[in-house]
Amino acid sequence: MAEDLGVITPEVEDLRDRFEFPGMKVLQFAFGSDPGNAFLPFNFPRNCIVYTGTHDNDTTVGWYESRADWERDAILRYFGHISPDGVSWDLIRLALSSVANLAILPLQDLLGLGTEARMNFPGKPEGNWQWRYWSGALPHELSDRLKTMTHTFGRAPQPKGT
Repeated sequence: MAEDLGVITPEVEDLRDRFEFPGMKVLQFAFGSDPGNAFLPFNFPRNCIVYTGTHDNDTTVGWYESRADWERDAILRYFGHISPDGVSWDLIRLALSSVANLAILPLQDLLGLGTEARMNFPGKPEGNWQWRYWSGALPHELSDRLKTMTHTFGRAPQPKGT
């Protein structure tokens, strides 16, 4: 895969495309501009990896809570509303339903955690990589939910005979 975030030159894009490396699409970057935004799922190529956020971003809950009103309005226009499951599951559903060949979902988003669970603060010399998963944090229902969603959106192998 190619980390093609930030300012990328045409030469880098050509290299990525020539070797067919999938690029990165981060949904948290999708709502801050216009419908031509490359991070909106309807603009994705198939050969990409979609993320709700990365280790360098706030969790989706923390990200949403820190958005300016105009950006929250753009998010609400896109989704119609924030579901009772919460904004992290709205972005998870969006990622899994996209055309991207792969989807990566941070555990913090699967658990619906806020800024307290952020992994990394780029450029901050201390206090990074402090969040830890604890074994009791994954409820059994989470695996059932992911199994259902991956099946629904065609991201799980189909059992033989179905």
